[in-house]
Formats: sequence, structure tokens, C-alpha cells
Amino acid sequence: MIAKSMKQFTANSSAVRAMFEAGAEMAKEVGAENVYDFSLGNPNVPAPEALKDAITSILKEMPSKQVHGYMSNAGHESVRTKIAEKLNREQGTAFSQNNILMTVGAAGALNVALKTILDPLDEVICIAPYFVEYGAYAANYGGVVKTVPADTENFQINFKALAATITPKTRAVIINSPNNPSGVVYSEESLRSLATLLTEKSAAFGSEIFIIADEPYRDLVYDGVTVPYVTPFYKNTLVCYSWSKSLSLPGERIGYLVVPSEINDYDEMWNAFCVANRVLGFVNAPSLMQLAVGECLDLSCDIAYYDRNRQTLYGFLTAMGYTCVMPQGAFYLWMKAPGGDDKLFCKKAFEEHILMVPGSSFACPGYVRLAYCVDYETILRSEKAFETLIKKY
Repeated sequence: MIAKSMKQFTANSSAVRAMFEAGAEMAKEVGAENVYDFSLGNPNVPAPEALKDAITSILKEMPSKQVHGYMSNAGHESVRTKIAEKLNREQGTAFSQNNILMTVGAAGALNVALKTILDPLDEVICIAPYFVEYGAYAANYGGVVKTVPADTENFQINFKALAATITPKTRAVIINSPNNPSGVVYSEESLRSLATLLTEKSAAFGSEIFIIADEPYRDLVYDGVTVPYVTPFYKNTLVCYSWSKSLSLPGERIGYLVVPSEINDYDEMWNAFCVANRVLGFVNAPSLMQLAVGECLDLSCDIAYYDRNRQTLYGFLTAMGYTCVMPQGAFYLWMKAPGGDDKLFCKKAFEEHILMVPGSSFACPGYVRLAYCVDYETILRSEKAFETLIKKY
């Protein structure tokens, strides 16, 4: 019999997976070309060829022990140094290898961060809409998630609600920009306001509140939008990054955690993060992939492909009368559910062979998420199905 805590986790995560599996069954019946699956954020743009070349070169030229053996808990020093130097060039920071911890993707980085800072019943604030597994990650370490309702005007941060949610038990605020599921990028004004609010609350309560910035979509942005880096605004910031989206490597589980030297009690904290990386069972991020991404830090996937999908899908949906948020980044379209019931709308969409995720799964009912990291032909073929769907309303 499974643990009681796992029953809740499986209930929360089963909806998207069940939809994906139902779509696979539907494809067997009507043909894959007649199923329009926008459910999962699984990149369809291939990884850059140069990454494959880097892997081949590493395997041929580097000693086996260096490629496949153990290393420092924090990861390969050479790779961490390269990442720090890249961030310093791009963000004006002053990081070194001792500010970069290699992790098993951004999810690994989030778990390392929460493992290190949370005591049982500490509170973690998540700003709707947000990735549902944040709640599971916090619960892993006895944390309690508090949800800030969405600002449905522009999907920036609802500061009035956030201020009311912070308590003496608040230990962290998780932000995700570009956002999954809305595609919105938090503005510099929003981040500065967040830093000011947390500084004031920390002083009032005599506590330390961390910003945990989850940034797997940082490099997927459109129309010249820039994603402000958070650490210059607030010293107790931890940044989680992965190459799952930027290099189309979700299955390789490779990322890092930024631990700025300015955070309170840096030496003790850095040691704790490194130990957490080990005791959680990760031990290290995959060695080969550390070395490979270290050779490819200036590469990215074909963002223009996602941009074409974005503009095409947004264009014909809004022309039909759907209300959508124009994505600034990531590869998700956030759409208001006609009729207001997101779960019912997803059921009606399924009847037209369209798979999408209800906003309730992101703590924001009344909306749906469409992952447009699919073949362009799927976007085009889906147009008639969406037209039929909206006629039901």
C-alpha cells in the first residue's frame, strides 16, 4: 500500500498524464494526424547538431574517468566556471564557480533549494498560475504551499494578495518567468516591487525570505523581450535553470542552481546546498551532459520555429473569438475557457480531438493551457477543430 502523501501527489499529477494517454488511444482509432495534442511541454525542435558533435568529441578525446567518474558534489569546476563567466557577461554579475551548483535539471535545483531552507510547516508562496509540482516539491520537506491568486489583468504579480499572504512562517516565494503556463515575462518593475516587499516583510518579521527564480524558459523569448535577472534586485535569491527547453534536452535532466555570495551566511548555505545535492540521491548531475553543455553555452534551439507556431495559433484563435494572452516567452498559449468552466471546455475540446490542460491544474480556473511546441502542420490542421469547438459556445 502506498504512503498517504503519495496518494495526493498521484491524484494531482494524473490529470495531464491521463489526457496524454487518452490522446494516444485516440490516435490509434482516428490516426495521429487527426489528433491535436497541445497537452505536454515536450520540445519538438531538435537539439543543435553542435551539441551532438560536442558529445562525440568528449567521448573520443577525454579520459574515461574524467567523463564518467565522480567529481565534486557541486559538479565539474571547469563547467561551473564557464557558466559563471557567461552569466557575468550577460547579466553584469560577479559569479565564480563557487556560485554555481550543477543539478539534475531545474526540478533538481528546486528540490535542492527547498531541502536546504525548509523546516516542517515553513511556508512557500506560489503565484498563480504556476507549475503544479511546486506543491509536491515543497511537501517533500514538510513545507506548506500558500497560493497567491492570479492577476488576470496582465498576469504579473498580484502584490496586494501577495502582501496579505506573507507571514512569519514564509520562507520562500517561487517565481517562474517566462511563466508556465501564461507565457508572461515578469517586468523589472514587478521584480523591484517584489524585492522591496520581501525586504520590508523580512525586517518586520525578523526572518529570511528567499526568492526562488525558476527559469527553464529564460532563453525562449520573442519580440525583443528581455528577462530581467533577479539577483541584482534581491540578495537572498536562488536561481534554478535547465537546458531542457533552450537546447531541447528534457530527457537529459541537466541544469544548475545559482547561489549568490551575497546571500546571508553564504559559506554555511553553500555547503548545505552541496550536501543536499548528495543526500537527495542525485549525488551529481550527469557528468557527460555537464561537459557537453559546457561546450555549448552560446547555442540555442530554433526559437523561430516556436515563434511561427505562436503567431499562427494566436492569430487564428483570436480571430475566431477566443481570448488569449499573447506569449512573451516559453511555448505555451494561455486562453480563457469559453463559458468559464475550464474542465468542461477541455472535455468538449477532446470531442474535437484537441488535447489541452485545464487552468485548474495551475491554480487558475477559467483558463486552459496549450503547449505549441508541436509540428507546425499540427497547428494548421487544428484550425477547423477549434472553429467547430467555439461554435458550441
